[in-house]
Amino acid sequence: MKELILNENERLDDLGINDLKLIQNKEYFCFGTDSALLANFVISNNSKNVILDLCSGSGVIPLIISAKKKYSKIIGIEIQKEMYDLFKRNIAYNNLQDKIYSICGDICNIIVLREEIKKETDKEEVDIVVCNPPYKNIGSGIVNSNNVKYIARHEVKCTLEDVFKTTSKILKEKGKLYLVHKPQRLVDLFYIARKYNFEAKTLRFVIPKIGLAPSIVLIEYTKNGGNELKVLPPLIEYNEDNSYTKEFLDIYGIDIERKDINEK
Repeated sequence: MKELILNENERLDDLGINDLKLIQNKEYFCFGTDSALLANFVISNNSKNVILDLCSGSGVIPLIISAKKKYSKIIGIEIQKEMYDLFKRNIAYNNLQDKIYSICGDICNIIVLREEIKKETDKEEVDIVVCNPPYKNIGSGIVNSNNVKYIARHEVKCTLEDVFKTTSKILKEKGKLYLVHKPQRLVDLFYIARKYNFEAKTLRFVIPKIGLAPSIVLIEYTKNGGNELKVLPPLIEYNEDNSYTKEFLDIYGIDIERKDINEK
């Protein structure tokens, strides 16, 4: 690992996997359990797979995938320059330059995205797309005065439809798309997906505790897949005594005592 100089408001977090570390800025957007659970939800068992991560932020999803899955190259794209700077530094600090490639740009710019993918992989399509997109429509929820956080949470620069539209043009036939989102958007997650020929194949709700409503949903889609959906048993975060469940700890695999872990 390279020598690290932290800037103001930055900290270095231990991901608890392969000695990987993540630089975060507490004034920007710090990742939550949803990103870690999504990275673990991804299935990639082929060392030739090219994986594209949309809306990468500081790069936590590519970092976790790099330690837990088989792949050839992970490409991440982030539109916000502040978060992209963290992403680049996280790749360099963890010596993953040969495994993860970062792009600063708009996911809707298909021509540039395809050119970058081909430059790095000699392919114009990818095998797997992963995305933890902004959850909130513009005009909904609290408007954060911090523009970096606002863009990360609201569909200002990237809508749910943008994710499916871009993925439809970049993902190979029968390729997989993995998304995490809020259950309140479930109708959109099915309707928009079919609009762009994606079929939900596997779904899993994450619930805080037995008897409570789900807080997030994880979905695996197949491009031009058949219309059969497998609903997995829910992932439960807490036991009745408010301790974390064993499954949650096993899947999450990261220091979850940080107070801002559920920020999103």
